[in-house]
Amino acid sequence: MSNSQITEIALANALKKLMKKHSINKITVKEVTNECGVTRRTFYNHFNDIYELLEWIYEHEVIEELEQYYNLDGWKIAINRVLQYTIDNKIICINTFNSLGRDHLEKFLYNIFYSALQGVTIDITKDMDIEENIKNETIRFYTLAIVGEFILWLRNGLKEDSKCILDRIERIMTGTLSYVMMRNDKSKK
Repeated sequence: MSNSQITEIALANALKKLMKKHSINKITVKEVTNECGVTRRTFYNHFNDIYELLEWIYEHEVIEELEQYYNLDGWKIAINRVLQYTIDNKIICINTFNSLGRDHLEKFLYNIFYSALQGVTIDITKDMDIEENIKNETIRFYTLAIVGEFILWLRNGLKEDSKCILDRIERIMTGTLSYVMMRNDKSKK
């Protein structure tokens, strides 16, 4: 692991530790650097602000390991891993949701679910002739529905069991994406 990666991980751990006690809106770069023993200059060599560090945390702790599940067989595993990450990091995720960092969290969720559904759509449509704009509109629609479920779950403090969330998403998704694609398959008309 490079020195740069070690520093980024140290900064990320410092921010996560601070977020367990304080709202991200109240955490300063100085507090983060003091927590991990680096200078402000070191922080700014890696990140522009606290929110960019927060985005880095989400990308490196969750997204990197999910890409293998962005397909028809694995999408439920990807969603379940995001659910589990959210539970494991409840205070940090709720803190982000209830702060100016909410946009970063929503962007993070949107990108994960869009990528997962894009992989599912590629698998479903491999032998179909469907316009790209129809694929993209459909992926966007279902991505927003899944993100909406997550936002509602976060708003309610993660009180609902994550299995219920996954089951609801699966019920809604199973067959519907395939149906929309089959209805728009120009090779079958």
